Amino acid sequence: MDHVIQTGFAPVNGLRLYYEIHGVARPDQPPLVLLHGGGDTIQTSFAQLLPVMAAQRQVIAFEQQGYGHTADIVERPFSFEQSADDTAALLVHLGIDQADLFGFSNGGTIALQVAIRHPQRVRKLVLASTLVNRAGAYPWLWEAMANARLENMPEDLQAAYLQVAPQPEHLRLMHDKAAQRMRDFKDIADDAVGSVVAPTLVVVGDADVIRPEHAVELFRLLPRAQLAVLPGTDHMQLTARTGWLMEMLGRFLA
Repeated sequence: MDHVIQTGFAPVNGLRLYYEIHGVARPDQPPLVLLHGGGDTIQTSFAQLLPVMAAQRQVIAFEQQGYGHTADIVERPFSFEQSADDTAALLVHLGIDQADLFGFSNGGTIALQVAIRHPQRVRKLVLASTLVNRAGAYPWLWEAMANARLENMPEDLQAAYLQVAPQPEHLRLMHDKAAQRMRDFKDIADDAVGSVVAPTLVVVGDADVIRPEHAVELFRLLPRAQLAVLPGTDHMQLTARTGWLMEMLGRFLA
């Protein structure tokens, strides 16, 4: 990826959290923080979108506990709440008082939890393919999670992990902990979602793993929300729709 100006490992809640800073800071805009999806790395979630965004503003991307370059804490389960706290702690470490957050898939649920648990850290929020309650996903997703095995994990995601992981022997552990986090998914209470004061853009594909109706429900719960349903777009295509996304993000984040 182009536009990388800094990489590092932040000491965050017992982790060495890997991060990248792309683009140049601007006095009129806070940085945009990208939160990747489940089983992903920065590269697999944002390969196409990140360099386009970084040409216009400063972007910070990081890899969550046990993902990509960030080594796991073996005895600590993956949780959306813990990852939200890790995100806020990273911002503190980098000296960032407030940021815009773009979360994709599991990263969207984490971004929402940041806005709930650390509202002072979030200026604006983009929730892409974001699950808030179990009814928001199709039944086949939960069947797949119940029967998830490493051997069925997409080969490109396995390869991306193995390419950068400090402990590549933990591939199966990463997969199993990620699957368990989904099996244990707990609905986020409506009043917690409704407490989010940050302006929010809800984005979903019309052929996503998240039901379009769920995106509408989330849009209705959030006090200051906008909604976009991308046509002809499945889950894995969403962050590659750079033309549509950049036009919407440019307007929303301005």
